[in-house]
Amino acid sequence: MRNVKEILKDNNFRFNKQFGQNFITDTNLLGSMVQDAKITKDDIVVEIGPGAGTLTREIAKACKKVYSFEIDRNLKPVLEESLKDIDNSQVIFKDIQKVSENELKETIGGGNYKVVANLPYYITTPIIMRFLESDYKPESITIMIQKEVAERLVSKEGTEEFGAITLSIALDGEVCITRNVSREMFMPMPNVDSAIVRIDLNDKYKDVDKKKVKRVIKAAFSMRRKTLVNNIISNFDIKRDAIEKVLCDMGLDPRVRGEALDIDKYIELSNKI
Repeated sequence: MRNVKEILKDNNFRFNKQFGQNFITDTNLLGSMVQDAKITKDDIVVEIGPGAGTLTREIAKACKKVYSFEIDRNLKPVLEESLKDIDNSQVIFKDIQKVSENELKETIGGGNYKVVANLPYYITTPIIMRFLESDYKPESITIMIQKEVAERLVSKEGTEEFGAITLSIALDGEVCITRNVSREMFMPMPNVDSAIVRIDLNDKYKDVDKKKVKRVIKAAFSMRRKTLVNNIISNFDIKRDAIEKVLCDMGLDPRVRGEALDIDKYIELSNKI
């Protein structure tokens, strides 16, 4: 394949700030990301935002087939050239956020799959939640995201970074940062560093009413500066003395804030409420 920068230049491609486009061309880093995703030759992979196709190529080398969803149609001639010698990849020019579960299932054959993506920073949370809340969940989600956001996803209860997204992930799986990535590795260079994060989904809480738990989590962080008690009574039909008693029975201070509870405590709290 020709140099990616040459392909972009010859096709008069211009980076679109609206789509948060920052491409990586370093094959060693891209290969490491595929390794971090634990891709095997039997895997079906859904890639979000293939960009110039550099990550797509590395994924294709390791998996059975990769389906790449791209929102920017201006990348079509670029991808046609950069992937022309790859026979186990398919690019779909659609916004993954507008692709229904049934359409995704039909497109990739309805079996197990893994998600890999170099995500634009502005859609990190929506993309994660789109797959976590889906009835057709992947086995894992490996994403390149802003380092600050990555640290939030792996944060522990009692810290400022800990929040609703951290708890939502914990309800469905386990998350880890596999490596940090300097901003200098991107083209064009963003203003922040990045990190690769892998979320392995599991059935640890399969018997839990997750919708109920997520409702409690959402309420707990609706006003972050307020105590958990105040946020709960603002979102549920429950009296102050009742919720304070619940917290005391759980061994918690009634003045506690939402970020002090881990996922097991939120499950217990939702059951009591």
